[in-house]
Amino acid sequence: MSHAASLPRTATPLLLLFACAAGLSVANVYYAQPLLDALAADLHIGTARLGAVIAATQLGSVLALLWLVPLGDRRDRRRLMAVQNAALVLALFGVACAGNALALLLGMLALGLLGTAMTQGLIAYAAAAADAHERGRVVGAAQAGVVIGLLLARVVAGGVADLAGWRAVYLLSAALMVISGVLLWVRLPRLPIPAATPRLSLPALLRQHPVLRRRGVLGMLMFVAFGLFWSSMALPLSAPPQALSHTAIGAFALVGLLGALAASRSGHWSDHGHAERVTGAALLLLLLSWAPLAGLSLHLGWLVLGVLLLDLAVQALHVTNQSLILAAAPHAQAQVIAAYMLFYAAGSGLGAVLGSAVYAAHGWPGVCGVGAGVSAAALGLWLSMRRPDPAR
Repeated sequence: MSHAASLPRTATPLLLLFACAAGLSVANVYYAQPLLDALAADLHIGTARLGAVIAATQLGSVLALLWLVPLGDRRDRRRLMAVQNAALVLALFGVACAGNALALLLGMLALGLLGTAMTQGLIAYAAAAADAHERGRVVGAAQAGVVIGLLLARVVAGGVADLAGWRAVYLLSAALMVISGVLLWVRLPRLPIPAATPRLSLPALLRQHPVLRRRGVLGMLMFVAFGLFWSSMALPLSAPPQALSHTAIGAFALVGLLGALAASRSGHWSDHGHAERVTGAALLLLLLSWAPLAGLSLHLGWLVLGVLLLDLAVQALHVTNQSLILAAAPHAQAQVIAAYMLFYAAGSGLGAVLGSAVYAAHGWPGVCGVGAGVSAAALGLWLSMRRPDPAR
């Protein structure tokens, strides 16, 4: 890789652009979550069918991981980003103008497809453009933008919708994506078109890259625990004695920003050969976070501490996982990042299903018990498979 095409340590504005663009892209996948009531009232969608709105977005995300994201290993990445960004802007306008449930569902499918493709494509782009000794730091910066975008999406959507209606959320996002797209086209480094990398199936990728297997399973367990918490947290907070408003409950997501910013440093530590130490510390922190989370009924301060620890642990491990698998497959980075994110999607989905089911059966103590059990299983798995990592 030529020096002109790489990201030197002083390229802070470019790192900021990667982070902001990734955050704006991923936010499109999550804007609808706090807007379901408004969507239902405006488009006459029955309560029983509201889940289809989120399901359509998640289906689009899975299709992106299977189909669009791997294209980065065989196409001009900069041109691919431009085409996807333009299509995403059109999809946002389509959602903003939706006049019935079918149009909305198709628009949400497109947002999940293109928002995920842009997000993961930008992470793979950043990794491909970075020098090997800087890859973890660059990936960490981009991933911090993703987490911030994910967490702020719900807050921003609720605030804009209160002021100007739910359609304004998507019109504003379309305008921001136009600005982002122009900046990306002007500022992204030109990379050589990748050599003809064969498209590999998920089983083939897992066979060829043991790092992907190990880190994928760890990531899946981690996101089971993460999804378990975030899918059920609102249930005890909205019930007596807390009885918090939706706005107050959503504000707890802002605590995760501190964890996301702190965790971005884990990529730097991975670059310096400390990936396994970061992994062990993150998994231990993940397990310990359930102790303060279980204290929710005693004082909300315990919940704040638990959220901070949980998000710090999850994002530190997430960045470390990505840094290692991208380093292990320099000629198939888009494909391995897509494969890894399928583990993420599976873990998040399973955690969300478990969260509501466990809470209904055993309450908040049951959720914390299962979360601690999953976290302990992840820590035990890592301890059992500790061997010299070929990616380091």
